[in-house]
Amino acid sequence: MSLSSKSLNNEDILEAVNKRRNFAIISHPDAGAVKARGNQRKATSDWMELEKQRGISITSTVLQFEYERSVINLLDTPGHQDFSEDTYRTLAAADNAVMLEDAAKGLEPQTRKLFEVCRMRKIPIFTFINKMDRPGREPFTLLDEIESELGLNTLPINWPIGSGEEFRGVIDRFSREIILFDKAIRGKQSNEKRISLKDKDLSKYVERELLDVSLEELEVLDEAGSKFEKAKVFDGSLTPVFFGSAMTNFGVRPFLDSFLKMAQKPTSRNSNKGDIEPASNEFSGFVFKLQANMDPKHRDRVAFIRVCSGKFEKDMSVKHSRTGKTIRLSRPQKIFGQEREVVDDAYPGDVIGLNNPGMFSIGDTLYTGTHLEYEGIPSFSPEIFSWLRNPNPSAFKNFRKGVNELREEGAVQILYDFDESKRDPILAAVGQLQLEVVTHRLKNEYGVDANLEAMPYQLARWVSDGWSSIDEIGRIFNCKVVKDCWNRPVILFKNEWNLNQFIEDNPSLNLKKVAPVVSGVEPIVL
Repeated sequence: MSLSSKSLNNEDILEAVNKRRNFAIISHPDAGAVKARGNQRKATSDWMELEKQRGISITSTVLQFEYERSVINLLDTPGHQDFSEDTYRTLAAADNAVMLEDAAKGLEPQTRKLFEVCRMRKIPIFTFINKMDRPGREPFTLLDEIESELGLNTLPINWPIGSGEEFRGVIDRFSREIILFDKAIRGKQSNEKRISLKDKDLSKYVERELLDVSLEELEVLDEAGSKFEKAKVFDGSLTPVFFGSAMTNFGVRPFLDSFLKMAQKPTSRNSNKGDIEPASNEFSGFVFKLQANMDPKHRDRVAFIRVCSGKFEKDMSVKHSRTGKTIRLSRPQKIFGQEREVVDDAYPGDVIGLNNPGMFSIGDTLYTGTHLEYEGIPSFSPEIFSWLRNPNPSAFKNFRKGVNELREEGAVQILYDFDESKRDPILAAVGQLQLEVVTHRLKNEYGVDANLEAMPYQLARWVSDGWSSIDEIGRIFNCKVVKDCWNRPVILFKNEWNLNQFIEDNPSLNLKKVAPVVSGVEPIVL
């Protein structure tokens, strides 16, 4: 197949783009999950054995489904703060975000942190206040917290009637209907019966005193609350708010109905050639996630590609921006946990999985036509560092394979000692659980034991001007010079005081907290 897609009708691509919406879920681990198809896929996203043991998600998953003649791509993210970098990368592939909040706990630390990433990227945010059928805080208190702590205006699309044991459902503010909640068995689909506020039989379903309280609160919202403005939703300054109980799927359908009307379609993306429109005739996309061993039987490696423009077609040939090589994209798949489905085509907003024979890195651009490179996805500064020791020299081959593949997928950052005689890699992570995952996966997926030896450092800074600027300084005391997998100098510091003292002593050195994006360079392998 040719490198050009010019024969494709631009209107066909535009029609496909207009049908598509995608969103990433951001939440604290306990906030729950919005499920698009009830409970049948509940366990498949947590495919990794360690996830099953701990009952948490530590990798991102993707689910595409059709709803009301539209195509929705749902990017579920790890809730645990130790895996926030995986969430950052997933947000780079999203056009919208859903902030999932526990009605009893309100905003939690991880949600706040991820909200800042959404704000930085100006991603529209929809809020789903979950677990309304359990004891929780007052709805106005939850809204006030969002507005005061996040500086985000709220617009409730529906409003709860009661909470906990007295939760009866929600009032749709625009249709003026009540959506009744029934106490389905946990994990089962809740029926959503709609009834008009003017229905004479309303009292059979909802106690008058509960309904009156909700109607009075709605009057306050109508008088003093925010008004719907799509431009403010799109720039991330106004969040539509929904109430429900995702465990029973109550409120998910009304959310999706409104989401399709209010959410941002796949948008243009910034590149070295300016903004690239989704309906462009030329195909383009970028790698935002890599994952090894999703299918333990085949020891596969998968690259997740966000399609940005044009039409993807099975077996098409594309250019790889970082290396300049031409690649044939065979065996494309839709992936959700361990479920696979072959993909014949895909459009902007979609996510496809490609077999990765070690060629792709996070942030790589794939394209047809003239040279194109999207903005890269930066690596964030790690806070925990450990030597990774291989106690069994005879297992070095598998040890090396495991370290290189886990580094490739971004499970953890890998650094190397400046002294090349010291061959043990340094694991650099945001949280301790990341390190545990690496040793667990080395044992279970590659059959090798590994020992961690903690290092006394808490901060890393990249040296922008390269090794020559390090040479000019001469000997460096009280911190450690290492190199990342792209052979760039990194300095490790014991604490903030250590860092500030170093900057004071070496004002000419340009240090960066976020690793610069790499282009045209092959990584160091163990």
